[in-house]
Amino acid sequence: MFHSSRVRTILALGWVLAVGGIVAGQQPPGAAIAKPDARVTSSSAAVAALPPGYVIGVQDVLSVVFWREKDMSSDVTVRPDGKISLPLINEIQAAGYSPEQLRAKIDEAASKFVEEPNASVVVKEIRSRNVFITGAVNKPGTIPLMNNMNVLQLIAIAGGLQEYSDSKNIVIIRMENDRQQYHKFNYRDVISQKHLEQNITLRPGDTVVVP
Repeated sequence: MFHSSRVRTILALGWVLAVGGIVAGQQPPGAAIAKPDARVTSSSAAVAALPPGYVIGVQDVLSVVFWREKDMSSDVTVRPDGKISLPLINEIQAAGYSPEQLRAKIDEAASKFVEEPNASVVVKEIRSRNVFITGAVNKPGTIPLMNNMNVLQLIAIAGGLQEYSDSKNIVIIRMENDRQQYHKFNYRDVISQKHLEQNITLRPGDTVVVP
């Protein structure tokens, strides 16, 4: 009886210590060690998904990294004049170039200060690809442009048309060759499967006006 009681006491004490170790953050013997969540450890390296044919635009956020010259590396936002500023290199034009084209320009400029600069350009956030919708919609404003977004999809994202909107005379304003171009959009026709060519694919900077 004595030995049995003592065994139960020892087992109970061992269980308490094991539980205490787990609560304190210690792993019991033989337990697998949890690895850090990759989503947390890699959050600082998050990059934007680039649409086909993407070129850098104003307000886009870039990360320029020199692998052997960290003092020259920097996160930058493209200024309204289309340029970015980097250590040593100072100003360099970014807007209008693809990330690879900009990388080559940065390498060329940096080669005056270091040998084989080997820079990389990562697009962290795209802010330049926006479209605008105004007038008689429920949520007018600036909308980030998704790939192949058309007028009907933009209206849906903007919460749909208001009750008394003039849905037959919607206009898309687009800048082409430094001139404003106007494209008509008849909402009723399009949702009735008529004149679907009006439902054009939107481009960055397009403005949709709903009277």
